[in-house]
Amino acid sequence: MSVLLIEPFYGGSHKQLMDLLQEELQEDCVLCTLPAKKWHWKARTSALYFMQTVPTSSNYRILFASSVLNLAELAALRPDLGKLKKVLYFHENQLAYPVQKCQERDFQYGYNQILSCLVADVVVFNSAFNMESFLKSIGKFMKLIPDHRPKDLEKIIRPKCQVLYFPVRFPDVSRFMPEHKLARLEKVIGVKRNGDAYQSEGLPGQQESRAVMKTSDAHPESGLCEPQPGLCTTQHEGLLSPAAAPVQAEAPESTNSCQGEDKQRLTFNLSNILSGLDYQQRPLHIAWPHRWEHDKDPETFFKVLMKLKEQDLPFHVSVLGETFSEIPDIFSEAREVLGSSVLHWGYLPSKDDYFRALCTADVVVSTAKHEFFGVAITSPWWVVIIFPCTKAVPS
Repeated sequence: MSVLLIEPFYGGSHKQLMDLLQEELQEDCVLCTLPAKKWHWKARTSALYFMQTVPTSSNYRILFASSVLNLAELAALRPDLGKLKKVLYFHENQLAYPVQKCQERDFQYGYNQILSCLVADVVVFNSAFNMESFLKSIGKFMKLIPDHRPKDLEKIIRPKCQVLYFPVRFPDVSRFMPEHKLARLEKVIGVKRNGDAYQSEGLPGQQESRAVMKTSDAHPESGLCEPQPGLCTTQHEGLLSPAAAPVQAEAPESTNSCQGEDKQRLTFNLSNILSGLDYQQRPLHIAWPHRWEHDKDPETFFKVLMKLKEQDLPFHVSVLGETFSEIPDIFSEAREVLGSSVLHWGYLPSKDDYFRALCTADVVVSTAKHEFFGVAITSPWWVVIIFPCTKAVPS
């Protein structure tokens, strides 16, 4: 086990990446995590926790961690880990992350990330925007220090930086698609029918996906390998093949009361709901698959939908995505106003239900104030946007 993987916020895209690395590296790695709750506290204190819990080993060669970890603290607390090749991965950065009020930006979070970059050997970002917004904000950010400010930090950090796009696996979801989408799939990329089943040829999700990082194929300078064509993963990967019979996953107990308000809707079948109408006569089905937090700007999204409702324009909406301890007030207001227009409301723990919702949607909307990468919107592009399914949604 030559690779040590550390994730203080083991959920969402952070979990997806670590799971993929663990899957590819197999016995050549050890994974240490903390639950995806109260990220502020994880950013402040996780280094102390991992100091006590990461097992010692003379076999470690690479330490790979997300930027939630204060790498500088961990390296100081555990000199044995400080000697490893340290790779820091940025899913997001705290210098450009949108806050509701400027005074709410906590200096410590951004400062921790700068310190971590100074200690790291390689700094990896999931997009060029993420990298540049971080590096170009360092100078302005450090001016918040009242005096004796450090200089030229961007010049020190930039040579270590590179972009490695977040790996997204596009699964074969043809068994969830309505007839009109399958017809287009057949026409555009060669999905072929075999009796009642569908067999795909050349789908991105069918390609062999390999490691983001393998020590045997490591880049000689960075400790990472080159990105592999077709390498990808999403929140809900590993669906059954199109010929397999659908199996409804039992929804785990919700950790949030808003997610658990209607347990039966966690395993719904939108195809049955909509099967009574020709697809071009159905109301437009809109999907919003994002975290229920302010940076995704749900206010703008719901204000538009409530305006449509006010004008008696027909539509359906599926509001997906995870919820955390604090939920913007607009969600409860919108749920009441939208009423019967809502097909689904809340996080779908079943991968089958999640992709079924996306496959039956006509359009996926993002109102995010910004995206460092946008994992939630990347998957719907494949199953929905590439296959427009009503005259109201032109290609």
